[in-house]
Amino acid sequence: MAYEFTKELETGNALIDSQHRQLIEAINRLLEACGQGKGRAHIKETMDFLQQYTAKHFADEEALQLKYEYPDYVSHKNYHEWFKKTVKELAGELEEMGPTVVMVGKVNASIAGWLVNHIRREDTKVAAHIRQKSGE
Repeated sequence: MAYEFTKELETGNALIDSQHRQLIEAINRLLEACGQGKGRAHIKETMDFLQQYTAKHFADEEALQLKYEYPDYVSHKNYHEWFKKTVKELAGELEEMGPTVVMVGKVNASIAGWLVNHIRREDTKVAAHIRQKSGE
């Protein structure tokens, strides 16, 4: 099941949307590889990318929240910290047990599912706040 970056996931902020697209594309590459029987070989590469890129994305997003005085910054940052912890734990499981079909399922449920829901529920509120504060 590939994830599609639909209008529903657009926040209206070019930087945030661009980064979200890259995260979803990475997850889709993993899912495609799984469909072709290559998932196990690609999961570690995807996990490494997700760890590095989510750290960058969250830092950029949090900087925007601070700049535009987002009122729910602390809660939003806590969501990010939880996600980074989850990705780190899954990466640790990967190192310990090796890439398995079960790990691919965990990545799909814990990472892809969380990301899509977070964009829909939280990031759209952040972007709306930024638009309102910046007069866009």
